[in-house]
Amino acid sequence: MSNGLLKGKKGIIFGALNNQSIAWKVAERAHEEGAQIVLSNAPIAMRMGEINELGSKINAPIIPADATSVEDLDNLVKKSMEHFGGKIDFILHSIGMSMNVRKGKHYTDQNYDFTMKGLDVSAISFHKVLQTAMKNDAVNDWGSILALTYIAAQRVFPDYNDMADNKSYLESVARSFGYHYGIAKKVRVNTISQSPTMTTAGSGVKGFNEFINFSEKMSPLGNASALDCANYCIVMFSDLTKYVTMQNLFHDGGFSNTGVTQEVIEKFGQ
Repeated sequence: MSNGLLKGKKGIIFGALNNQSIAWKVAERAHEEGAQIVLSNAPIAMRMGEINELGSKINAPIIPADATSVEDLDNLVKKSMEHFGGKIDFILHSIGMSMNVRKGKHYTDQNYDFTMKGLDVSAISFHKVLQTAMKNDAVNDWGSILALTYIAAQRVFPDYNDMADNKSYLESVARSFGYHYGIAKKVRVNTISQSPTMTTAGSGVKGFNEFINFSEKMSPLGNASALDCANYCIVMFSDLTKYVTMQNLFHDGGFSNTGVTQEVIEKFGQ
């Protein structure tokens, strides 16, 4: 059902790999709410994924960009503005990768080349996106820029590995750049801390099924789905949230404020 929340708005969505991706759901919902979209992903991810199917479905051009490359991002932003015939209104950064996780390296035995690559892809790329957008004066006043994060930025989840550090950096960038972008252009910058969600990236984390099951029992409302996260993103892109910026917004069914639930107590009392 559409409420026209993004009617007339234009945006760039990074990270739609397949129909499990939160970015994929966001693109579909943004289209339903009246937005025009440009899709982007790294060239290698585009070869692996099904993004062309999504582009056809929502009539969105696909412009490849390595989010760690300022040159690629500059090209993406300029081509997007050419396509739209003007500035954009929203950006979603849904990008994350840990080579240490992929290669089975323990947090206490990292390959630091892997660490720096993961930090660049998962977090520094957000600063590069924001910096490129600002330098090109690409975002309309009161525009909204989001990145997706996870509560491991604040709490220990042992097998989340160096992705936890990456997410901490990501959230800091949102606060710091959000201050400067807000003063300069009234642009909002926020992160959404989502429940563990069964995506291609998430499922690569050791013990991820256990993460999901535990979180489900620890969240008064249960885990938030990818579609519900997309709906939250739509609200954050809309004019209904014009004064929300520099925030890390938990979208996790109450997990982040729950010490223990009766269901968990009963489980350990058996």
